[in-house]
Amino acid sequence: MAARGFALLMLFASPAAADYDPSQYPAYETCALCHGLFGVSHSAKFPNLGGQKKAYIEAQVRAFREGHRTNDGGQMVTIVTELQPEDIPFVADWFSTQDPPAAYPAAGDTGLGAARFSDLGCSGCHDNSPDGAPGVPYLTAQHADYLVKQMTDFRDARRDVRAIPGMHKATLDIPDAEIAAVAAYLAATERR
Repeated sequence: MAARGFALLMLFASPAAADYDPSQYPAYETCALCHGLFGVSHSAKFPNLGGQKKAYIEAQVRAFREGHRTNDGGQMVTIVTELQPEDIPFVADWFSTQDPPAAYPAAGDTGLGAARFSDLGCSGCHDNSPDGAPGVPYLTAQHADYLVKQMTDFRDARRDVRAIPGMHKATLDIPDAEIAAVAAYLAATERR
């Protein structure tokens, strides 16, 4: 009986698979597999893109495509090759126009994180306002673990810092506990 059910399932499933045409779906759906359809990912391995700056999303996709950014274990380097260059602005526009994610519940030393974020001058570029520099990402309401990885990768030179002002590397020369506190603070801060 189970074998007959399986055979029927395969019979009906086969035509659907044969008719699949990825060109019939918007390009942002490729990205949505990891980043969520509306830019809120369910895993801290993948950043939230909802409400992120369009220019920043475009720049990062291009950096992965051109091999200037590779700190992800190769997943993005592989997946961005499925996007046509002309699709990149469309994808960036989709995610940038979605609602930003909600802030995460406070976990960790958010007081120390707020102080270090301010002391290091991070808010000068990573301010939370919509008027900030277009190529600089919002960091608020982002997965804390994702932020820890990125800050640690900058600090330890696993992420290319050539295109970033020299001060960026210097400000990330802080211990792991302070990086975790800054990440906890940013994750728990609502985006305006």
